[in-house]
Amino acid sequence: MIYIHWLLLAIYVLAVVGTMITVLMDNRQPAKTMAWMLVLVFLPLVGIILYFFFGQNTRKEKMISQNSLDQLTKRSMLEFAEQKNLVLPQQHEKLIKLFASQNWALPFKDNEIDIYTDGYQFFHALLRDIAKAKHHIHIDSYIFNDDELGNMIADALIDKAKEHVEVRVIYDDVGCWDVKGSFFERMRDAGIEVHGFMPVKFPAFTSKVNYRNHRKLCVIDGKIGFIGGMNIATRYVRGKKKRSKRQEAGSKRVLWRDTHLRIQGGGVYGIQRAFLVDWYFVDRTLISDHSYYPPILEEGGRTKEEGEWTKDEGEWTKEEPTVGAYGESQGSMGSDCIVQIVTSSPISEWPDIMQGYIRILLEAKKYVYIETPYFLPTEPVLLAMRTAALTGVDVRVMIPYKTDAKLVEWASRSYVHEVVSAGVKIYLYQKGFNHSKLLVSDDSMCTVGSSNVDFRSFENNFEGNAFIYDRDMALRMKEVYMNDVKDSVLLDDVENLDHRPFLKRLWESLVRLLSPLL
Repeated sequence: MIYIHWLLLAIYVLAVVGTMITVLMDNRQPAKTMAWMLVLVFLPLVGIILYFFFGQNTRKEKMISQNSLDQLTKRSMLEFAEQKNLVLPQQHEKLIKLFASQNWALPFKDNEIDIYTDGYQFFHALLRDIAKAKHHIHIDSYIFNDDELGNMIADALIDKAKEHVEVRVIYDDVGCWDVKGSFFERMRDAGIEVHGFMPVKFPAFTSKVNYRNHRKLCVIDGKIGFIGGMNIATRYVRGKKKRSKRQEAGSKRVLWRDTHLRIQGGGVYGIQRAFLVDWYFVDRTLISDHSYYPPILEEGGRTKEEGEWTKDEGEWTKEEPTVGAYGESQGSMGSDCIVQIVTSSPISEWPDIMQGYIRILLEAKKYVYIETPYFLPTEPVLLAMRTAALTGVDVRVMIPYKTDAKLVEWASRSYVHEVVSAGVKIYLYQKGFNHSKLLVSDDSMCTVGSSNVDFRSFENNFEGNAFIYDRDMALRMKEVYMNDVKDSVLLDDVENLDHRPFLKRLWESLVRLLSPLL
């Protein structure tokens, strides 16, 4: 019996040593390598389990061949090549080229964009456009809930499938863990193609659980694209139920504030490519037919949609623009509005969206305003943020006053203290839970998407953001930000960070060690 004991110990030691060698050979940042070494040494068994699920480096894995990626990119590249008079803004030319060279995120002009700042406007527009679909509907959502709104969207998709419209849906398997399989089977039975992203099932319950598709994309007929932070869930129109501290009979509802975009124009090609790459990932079907990249531009660089654009005496006119959550016009942009759809993932060679944030912070001349529900920045982003603030750039970060994850809230406080000491202004949003992921800089560019300012989004998740280079659009997004400031309080008005109790600061520092896992 004693020999079995020693045998098990020897196997464990070999496993730990092998794991430590693997960590060393990954050539990560020394601090991260040392952190995992300490976890493996001082947390017997637990350390190996944590590494197995959360520590493996997948960035070098090739889960999609370069040949397949080229095929999926070819059609959007052809449409890019056909653009006439594409002039890149000199101020952001390097950033645009960075994304184009690393990510094949091509810049497309002639975009018209609507901004939605709550679920009522967004889901109304989505259902309206689904009803008009003639050829295909593509939806990629981290969460597709089996609730009132989710069933309303599902019913609309089923109706279109019955009309022989191609409908494809991707949902994240972990994001939809609490959604019954019968919900998706109902759509499949109606002829909709539905796939879960990287299903996590025993015995294949591996590190896949740590790498999730967090994107929120939709393409309708290749002419209309949606991208932003909203999942398909009732919480965006009714708020999320939250029990009171005493779990009283009456429940409170937390209002969810988020930002989503509706794009018409060349930028839709980028959203389409992102979806079709994900579709190949889950279905192994290459879809690159020209019908998925239809001509969008008409004379004058305008987008012509049946029933929306009309020509009167040689001039194109359109219906009244939609109205956003704050009552201002959320209508279309001019043809100079350039859009890049940038994706990032743990299997891409570079952390593209994170690199973009770093470059924006370091190139900013006047200001960078950021909204993120979770603030656990990686070291490069943290350094860029502090550097920008110390050089006189007005850097502001808006986070929720109360998050939906207590550990994240605790862990973020040490980062908040670090950036505040460098001159970054932290705003705490009080009117519900602000789930927006947006950035606006220097009245010249902005970005909206699914990426949070945290380790998980920058390093572990499959994310997608629209980077927009246009003064009018940047000013609109700045107005959205300033309206949110009205519902926020500057951190200095809440507490003096330098005089928090010792035990509280110690606990926050300890939880900070878990940042890469949160």
